[in-house]
Amino acid sequence: VMLLATAQAASIPPNNPTDIPAHIQQELPNARLSGEGSYRWFGLKIYDAALWVGESGYQNNSAAFILNLSYARDLHGERIAQASIDEIRQLGMGSRIQQEAWLSAMKALFPDVQEGTQISGVFIPERGARFYRDGKLLGEIADPKFARAFFAIWLDPRTSASGLRSKLLANSR
Repeated sequence: VMLLATAQAASIPPNNPTDIPAHIQQELPNARLSGEGSYRWFGLKIYDAALWVGESGYQNNSAAFILNLSYARDLHGERIAQASIDEIRQLGMGSRIQQEAWLSAMKALFPDVQEGTQISGVFIPERGARFYRDGKLLGEIADPKFARAFFAIWLDPRTSASGLRSKLLANSR
């Protein structure tokens, strides 16, 4: 869900291992918080986002990372999938056929969310993306091109949420 975004600064908590969710520790040993911020749409807070990186930091799709979204409102999974593909299309990523396949995969995987629900997306280089809801595995989309396109929604320099991107990458190295 990335339309007319504005980001607000958020403090970076210390990297105390007990503060790192277990599924993030499992997926990304030595995880550290790169940055976090809020996504707003027409003034309404949609979610808080946090980017977790490994020891080498954010490496523009050559190293694993995790994007965690903590939703501030109820949304249907199908709407999340549709908003995601709309952003991927705006970025010009993937062919029409790939985009349709990605939309189907996201609709099948993304759950409805309520206020407080956390969805974590794990970028796995050369493999795809794995998704968790509140620390429990939802599934994987084993397509490296999908993974690059999906995470570009937040991390590509052309994102519609450039302020949030800056916050997420604040301590990325």
